Amino acid sequence: MPTSAERRAVDAPAVSPRADAPPVAGAGVISIRHLDKTYDSGFQALKGVNLEIRRGEIFALLGPNGAGKTTLISVVCGLVNPSGGEVRADGHDIVRDFRAARSLIGLVPQELATEAFATVWNTVSFSRGLFGKPPDPEHIERVLRDLSLWEKRDSRLITLSGGMKRRVMIAKALSHEPRILFLDEPTAGVDVELRQEMWELVRGLRNSGVTIILTTHYIEEAEEMADRVGVINRGEIILVDETRELMRKLGRKRLVIQLETPCATLPPALTSRGLELARDGHELVYTYETHDHPAIADLLEELRQAGLRFHDLHTEQSSLEEIFVSLVREDR
Repeated sequence: MPTSAERRAVDAPAVSPRADAPPVAGAGVISIRHLDKTYDSGFQALKGVNLEIRRGEIFALLGPNGAGKTTLISVVCGLVNPSGGEVRADGHDIVRDFRAARSLIGLVPQELATEAFATVWNTVSFSRGLFGKPPDPEHIERVLRDLSLWEKRDSRLITLSGGMKRRVMIAKALSHEPRILFLDEPTAGVDVELRQEMWELVRGLRNSGVTIILTTHYIEEAEEMADRVGVINRGEIILVDETRELMRKLGRKRLVIQLETPCATLPPALTSRGLELARDGHELVYTYETHDHPAIADLLEELRQAGLRFHDLHTEQSSLEEIFVSLVREDR
């Protein structure tokens, strides 16, 4: 039996393609313009969101709880009606051309909504049929094997572990061969081994041309996997950038210098350098922006002239999580 979300995806009001709304050439595979969503309670979950998702990229959408991530995904996937603005999936308007847009999209939601007594094979095959796709046992087998579900194909979902049920949710989303895949917290509550397997699958999908949009609380995953990162807070997109560029521009580096002899106070000649003593004077820490490219050699020469000797040094760079926390704090 289909879940309530799946029924909405298939039975939601859809208007046939209009001649005055053709696909937009050259636009991102997902194009969002001035998107608003206000619920009946009066809460405005999305405020004028503008976003372009490029074809074939892995895009990580980050934000604190309640920031609007799930609402944004739900609008794009046709599960929540927008209050204003426009969303197109590969050029198809998600309201005026609902069926064509939705057929391009696979969604792995946060909740494990599955029919408890159905088998894995029947559940995934049924999801394919919901999108009007003809039976394709070879494709279903390939998906199940890729997700290490083949041995469980005849098992009822009620007998599966949480991690296995999460795999089934991904298999259902891939059953109709979507070109756009939304992963809403896909690795929440799964073990490390399964998480690594999932990301290998995600990389393979991206390499085959599938566009991946994910939300995650494991920010190290976004840092490792995503081509670009978008940060949403209080219903507004506050930043979108290439992951590496974001790290370069907003990341900070720390040069940690381990002294041969502890230093109680900084020599006067070094006070303007912004150095900090750490570990009871055993270390000097110099923090700088990654794009500043400070003259480390000059700093070390100044240390020598001040009579400070060191036996080791290393650099540390701020993580994407630290950048994210900083951005959200500044947006308050």
